[in-house]
Amino acid sequence: MTVRVLLADDQALLRGAFRMLLETADDITVVGEAADGREAVNLTRELRPDVVVMDIRMPEVDGLTATTEIAADPELRGSRILILTTYETDEYVAQALRAGAGGFIGKGIGAGELVDAVRTIAAGDTLLSPAATRSLVARFLATPDDAPRHHPERLAVLTPREREMVALVATGLSNQEIAERMFLSPFTVRAHVQRAMTKLEARDRAQLVVIAYRTGLVHASPDGAGDRPS
Repeated sequence: MTVRVLLADDQALLRGAFRMLLETADDITVVGEAADGREAVNLTRELRPDVVVMDIRMPEVDGLTATTEIAADPELRGSRILILTTYETDEYVAQALRAGAGGFIGKGIGAGELVDAVRTIAAGDTLLSPAATRSLVARFLATPDDAPRHHPERLAVLTPREREMVALVATGLSNQEIAERMFLSPFTVRAHVQRAMTKLEARDRAQLVVIAYRTGLVHASPDGAGDRPS
């Protein structure tokens, strides 16, 4: 299966460089380029890429605004967003996750890392490391400023096992780490996580983490050092 990518960056030179890097992989093709957020939204609707590689700072409409618009459109659920920026601040990462991005990386990464990042996002996984997930969720997502904090009834659609998986995902564990902890196969873990995402209408793993905190399924530790399931 070929991963179809849309590049959104206001610098044509960078778009060209990213295109060259990505198309060194046999399973990735760049289907379009956008110079600003508005064009990124329009091309996403037209081309339906699997992954949109989105810069944050662009003229007219910035990347976070474009990400929010794409993520809010149910017809674009198949297009996942990877934020690629030089501004790797905690606040930007948190805003990107809230907007609906599936991952966040810096422009200083190597060619192999960029290719792996696109594959990861295309597979529906979040790109943030477990440590970054724990830190960011504890600081910014546990007390969102744009939504009520607790909606525990939203979790009623999940089985006990699915709730357990969502809680472990929210603590920053990968599928492999969850599998080792629960004595399950990674395939089984992925199946449980995917079913939970479908039931909760989460676009990707990052949004599943947000839901876990907003519903109170998982809480930040008092000292901020980590997270704990409820």
